[in-house]
Amino acid sequence: MANHQVRLAILLLATTLAVTSCAVLQPPGASGPRVNEPLYPLIFTEDSHRKEALTVALNRLAVQAGNYNARDAQPQPVTAATLNFSPKANSSLLLPKVGATAVMNEEETRESLRRFVKEWQELIGADPSKLSLVDRVDHPNGSKVANYEQRPFRYPIRGNYGKLHIQFSADRRILNLSSTCVPDADRMQTALSALSVRLKAEDAVREMREKGLSYADPRGNQLNLKLPAARAINPRGLVIYIVASKNRPEALDFHLAWEMELSDAPIRIAYLDAITGETVAVE
Repeated sequence: MANHQVRLAILLLATTLAVTSCAVLQPPGASGPRVNEPLYPLIFTEDSHRKEALTVALNRLAVQAGNYNARDAQPQPVTAATLNFSPKANSSLLLPKVGATAVMNEEETRESLRRFVKEWQELIGADPSKLSLVDRVDHPNGSKVANYEQRPFRYPIRGNYGKLHIQFSADRRILNLSSTCVPDADRMQTALSALSVRLKAEDAVREMREKGLSYADPRGNQLNLKLPAARAINPRGLVIYIVASKNRPEALDFHLAWEMELSDAPIRIAYLDAITGETVAVE
């Protein structure tokens, strides 16, 4: 009996060690690097759960919008946020009604937009509390536009991500909805906070003057722009520049970069990586 108990104890210990070893050897989360991948730039990868949530939201949208095919929404390949959604003319997708009058005033319109964003946050791909309304415009043709910026990090997002555009009519009908927001952005916050800036603003300016600005034009030609002392360079501040990963088609690269404003130059804005010193992008 004693021997049986000893063998049982050994078996339980071996099982525990095996489970523990498996837990240690589990791959990192979706936002972390794989084996042999560089730790920087930070990598944001696809999430199957996010795609499932988007599918459910798109099916609900198709029902509420009427004669709309959910497959026409064109979701982003990595973030799975809705890239472009334009309902048909007789769509029944409306902003929520706020106020007693037929036409909402500006305050009621903003409240209606807030409720719409909250209702469709799974489709938009952003926490409503991390979205800031930066532009509200009424066009001469009667359509109205609301533009939002996603602000989940300490530094603002730059690149073709972190934007929400809602176009609607005076009768609250949605005309266009597009989002380049980064879903579950908070999962990147810890890694972004741990980054250490190597180049201060003055270091970035000096490197640009000494080495020039290397970039590719729209045709893919590699160019180098010389920046003499007479040409002003104004560091606007640090940003998180998001760009499609060069090495992985299903991922995005997150760069901590200086946003540099240039005067009297063919380039208006340059983004210089604050860690590597490389040019991330130009505008």
